[in-house]
This record gives sequence, structure tokens and C-alpha cells, in this order.
Amino acid sequence: MRHELSLSAVVAGFVAVLVGYTSSVVIVFQAAAAFGATPAQTVSWVWALGLGMGLTSLGLSLWYRQPVLTAWSTPGAALLVTAGAGVPMDQAVGAFVVCAGLITLAGASGWFARVMDRIPQALASALLAGVLVRFGFEAFTSLQREFALVFAMFLAYLLGRRLWPRYAVPVVLAVGMALAAARGQLALGEVSWALATPVFTMPSFTLAATVGVALPLFVVTMASQNLPGVAAQRAAGYATPVSPVITTTGVATLLLAPFGGYALNLAAITAAICMGREAHEDPARRWVAAAAAGVFYIVLGLLGGAVVALIAAFPAALVLAVAGFALLGTIGSGLAAAMMEERQRDAALITFVVSASGLTLWGVGSAFWAVAAGVLALAVQHWRARPHGGA
Repeated sequence: MRHELSLSAVVAGFVAVLVGYTSSVVIVFQAAAAFGATPAQTVSWVWALGLGMGLTSLGLSLWYRQPVLTAWSTPGAALLVTAGAGVPMDQAVGAFVVCAGLITLAGASGWFARVMDRIPQALASALLAGVLVRFGFEAFTSLQREFALVFAMFLAYLLGRRLWPRYAVPVVLAVGMALAAARGQLALGEVSWALATPVFTMPSFTLAATVGVALPLFVVTMASQNLPGVAAQRAAGYATPVSPVITTTGVATLLLAPFGGYALNLAAITAAICMGREAHEDPARRWVAAAAAGVFYIVLGLLGGAVVALIAAFPAALVLAVAGFALLGTIGSGLAAAMMEERQRDAALITFVVSASGLTLWGVGSAFWAVAAGVLALAVQHWRARPHGGA
């Protein structure tokens, strides 16, 4: 690993973790509050999720020597904000255990892998591009709020791509942090570094929590997180075995559920940062970025109490700009692969537009509906009636 270590990969891992936490950690806090979590239990949630993401990302990336990045279920957390109303914490933990068992079963049985094998590459690439494109939009719309900061980072990206392609994202991050510090927008001194203490909650199993929390959490996690997560890997050219990875996230969730680890899954958006050319020019060495992200996740998990202050120390525009510019190459590659084959172009375009729209129906996010719309388009376009036998 020391031989394959590179600055660009480590920075890509750091950016992935920064984007992952800043984009959704507040939703996790709201989900914990919905179940009536105490401050100590909320810190325990951050501890469990950080450790779970870190150990699975680091372990799977080392085992397969491919970039495998996991994440907490962000749409799952959003679901829990509403589904958790009136549900005691012990019943919530019981629901997390049931959800973990279903995720493990989906991986170990191989049915989820069989579903993914039937999705054409063009649709998987279009799905990934659509999921990521909003980060590109947000990078440029942030110019309206922080023009000087974001424009300087954009110039750094252009110069970096021209002069130091491997180090474009590290240069963007360095320029953004230096400018934010010079303007007094980087408040790292306010972070209080203290180790988190896990809080164990004995699970209690009820039919109401199983139906109202566990089953919706499982469906949302598989459809809105694991599906685009596998699509991201395949669009980047990695053939990581699906079933063992999904099983691993299920088992990790099972072990950490009593401490607040409600659902772990494959990452898509943050994984794309680790799988892009900005992480390393050589695809065989990009696994280091995911492994580095795993280390950063572990550190943030152990320092759970400092997460809020640490995330708040970075200006929102800086995070949006770094994420958007880091993902431009992956968005472009996804669109190119999606539009390559003319027979599947319309279906791929529909998949891209639906996934980029952010559509949510019945609690299920746009990733699932994008694939459904793309598959339907393919079926209609290429359907052929079976000829009737002659007399």
C-alpha cells in the first residue's frame, strides 16, 4: 500500500468524506431526534456510522484492491425523520436490526446482484451522471453567493487540469482553504477534539416498527443507495462482486444497529470522487482513495462529538465547489458512455433526466424511477411481437 499511496488519492478520499458529512450529517441528527435520542445517543449514532463506514470502506478496498466506498443511507435518514415520530428508541433499534437482516439476505441470496446484472451499461452510466450532475450545478450556482471564493477555485481547477491533471482537486482544495482562511471563513480553532462514547440500546421488536420503519428503510436503502452505488462502480469500469459487498454492509449494520448504525450501504456520489481520474490516472491505484476515506471516516467516528463543529468550520460554498469540480470528469465520462450506443440512446437520456430531476414517489428516490423509466423505454422501443405459427 505504501508503494501505491499518492497525494491525489488521499485528497480524493478526504474530499469524499468532507462531501459525505457536509451534505447529510444534519439529516442524521434530525433522524436521531425523531426517536427522542439524548445528546449522548446522537453522538453514539455518529460513532457507529463513522466506524461502520470506515471499517467497511477500508476493509473492502484492501480486500478487493478496488475502490469500494460505503456510506450511511441518506434517504433512509430522511425517511426516519418522519417515520420515527412516536417510535421509542428501543423499537427503532429493533427495526434497524430487521432492516440489517433484510440487507444481509439480499446480498447473501444473490438476488440483488442478479437484478443489477440485467441493467444495461448505458443505463447504469446515465444513472450515475444524473445522480452526480446536481453537484456540478451547485458548484456553479454557488458563484451567486461566494463569487470570489468559487471563481478562484474554478480558475485553480482549469489551471490544474491543464498543468497538473493528477493534482487538480488538491490544488482546488488548497486554494479554497487558503482563500477562506484569509477571509476569516475557516473556523477550525473552534473544534473541540474529544473521543465519542458509544451508547448501547437493547432492541425491542414490534410489528408496528417493522412495518413502519424497517421495511421502508430497507426499500429506500436498496433502491436509492445500493442501486446507484453498484451503477457507479460499473460505470467506472470496476467489476467488484456485488453480493459479498452488500452482505458485508448488512452484517456491519447488524452489529452497529444497537449503537445507532441504522443502515449502511454502497456510496455513489462520494464513491465517484474516489473512482475518477482525479483520484489517480491509473484506475488500478484508485482503491487507495477509498481506503483513505475509510481511515478519515474512522477518525471522525471516534471523534463523534467534534463532527458538528468540524463540518461547520468549512464554508458551504467551498464544499460545493470542491465536490462539483471533482465530479466533472466522472459526469462527462458517464454521459459519453450513456450516449455511445444509438439503439439505447433515448432510454439512456430518459434515465439521465429522471435521475437528475430528483423525483421522489411514495418515499422512493429518483435513482429507482430513473432505472424503471429507462428499462420501460428500452422495452417499448425494442419490443417485437412473437410471430404466430403458420397453418
